[in-house]
Parts: sequence; structure tokens; C-alpha cells
Amino acid sequence: CNTSGKATSYALQALSNRGTLFVEPGDELYSGMVVGEQARVGPDLEVNAVRAKEVTNMRTQSKDETVRLAPPVKLSLEEMIGYMAEDEVIEVTPKSIRLRKAILDGNVRERAARNRAKQLRTNKK
Repeated sequence: CNTSGKATSYALQALSNRGTLFVEPGDELYSGMVVGEQARVGPDLEVNAVRAKEVTNMRTQSKDETVRLAPPVKLSLEEMIGYMAEDEVIEVTPKSIRLRKAILDGNVRERAARNRAKQLRTNKK
């Protein structure tokens, strides 16, 4: 997630097409939190799961349809340990267990990844 706030069903519906979700509407989110697993293999995506539907005064023919989401996957601590990547940590609180990035700020995380790749290239020489 790249912003803080409560997850909205509108945003999660758009994200559910990309993969499996770990959060449900109303969950409190913050920058750097892992909200799901993308279906494709590739780099992690920065997504906005707190985006709200734009409110206009125009009426639509279809009315506001009810959003139907698949239930989120709830991972246990053992499953999270097996799932997490090297740049992720598990956050344990009395109310929940969350998976998040070790570096919360996306820009700083990207810069650190570039520096790590640069160091690996120089060490190979």
C-alpha cells in the first residue's frame, strides 16, 4: 500500500483482479504494508487500497452495484514466515499479525534496492 487510511471496497475490487488479497474493507492500512499477492511473477507493486469512489451528482443507469469481494486470505504466523521475502518483516500486535516492508517509504525502499544491486555488481567483478 502506498497511502495510509481505511481500505475501501471500491479500491479492493479493482485490486482483486490482480491477485489474492490479505485485507478486507475497513482494515486500517499504512504505507509499506503488504495487502496481497499479485498473480504474475515480477516486482512488488505499489497500490492504493484506500482510494474512494468519486462522488458526482450524475445518475447512472446501472445504479450503484453492490461490490462482491472474495474473502481475504488470513495467514498464520508460520505461513507468513514461509511467505515473506527478504525485504519484508512480520509485525505482531495484540490485535493482528501483519506483513510489511522493512523500509516503509516506497522511494527510500527503491533507492536501497538500487544500491544493493549496484553493490552486488561491483562485488562480482
